[in-house]
Amino acid sequence: MELTTKITLDMLTQDSVSVLKQQFLTFNNVEMQVGGNIRNTYANSVSGRKLIKSILPNDYYNAVIAVWGDTPTVEEIIE
Repeated sequence: MELTTKITLDMLTQDSVSVLKQQFLTFNNVEMQVGGNIRNTYANSVSGRKLIKSILPNDYYNAVIAVWGDTPTVEEIIE
């Protein structure tokens, strides 16, 4: 038995990214999804950049930053 997590970067634009995480269990060469889909959206803001840096593996983080560039494009919302 092997449990794997698949990550999909969806709707990646200069201002945001949607991250889909799914867990799969492989048993006897059959892959089955366990649990539900987990989807979060992150803005290209200072805090959004910090969050994706902490939750994404480096390859995925680097792919997002390649599109986002060096400077945040979304201002922080202060409530």
